[in-house]
Amino acid sequence: MIQPDVRLRTVEDADLAYFFVHMQDPAAIQMAAFTPADPSDRDAFDARWQRIRTHPTGTVRTVLTDGQVAGHVASFDYAGNTEVTYWLGREHWGRGIATRALRELLAEVTTRPLHARAVQDNAASLRVLERCGFRVCGEDRGFANGRAAEVAEYVLVLDA
Repeated sequence: MIQPDVRLRTVEDADLAYFFVHMQDPAAIQMAAFTPADPSDRDAFDARWQRIRTHPTGTVRTVLTDGQVAGHVASFDYAGNTEVTYWLGREHWGRGIATRALRELLAEVTTRPLHARAVQDNAASLRVLERCGFRVCGEDRGFANGRAAEVAEYVLVLDA
C-alpha cells in the first residue's frame, strides 16, 4: 500500500468548512463520543473554533493528506494538563494518517507529560495513541453528547 503524504500546517479559514463537514458524520460522532451538544450548529462551531485558534497555550494544525484537508490535530491545556486531540474525515481513516499527523504534532509540542483521552471502545484511536507512545494511566467517566449517555474513557499519558 502506498503511504499518503501527510503534512501539518497552520489552520486557515477555508479549512473550517472541511472540519464542519467532518463533524456531521454519524460514525465519527459515535466514535469520538465527546462532541458538541449540537454538531450541526454552525454558529456555535465557528465560535468554538475562534476560541481554539486564538487560545494562547494551544497548538492546532490542519492535517493535509496528498494536499487535501484531511482533518486537524491539536494540543491544549485542560485541567492543569496539556492534552492532544485529533479528528479526521472518515475517508481518511485506516491509512495511518492520524498516527503520522500526531507524531508530527508531538515533534512540535515538546511539553511532557502530554495527556490524551479516548472512549474505551474506540479501538482505532487507542491504537493511534499507543503507536505514538502513549500509555493508559487511568480511567474516567463522563457524559458524551455524541452518544447521549455516560461513557467510560481511558486517560493516557506520554512521558518522554
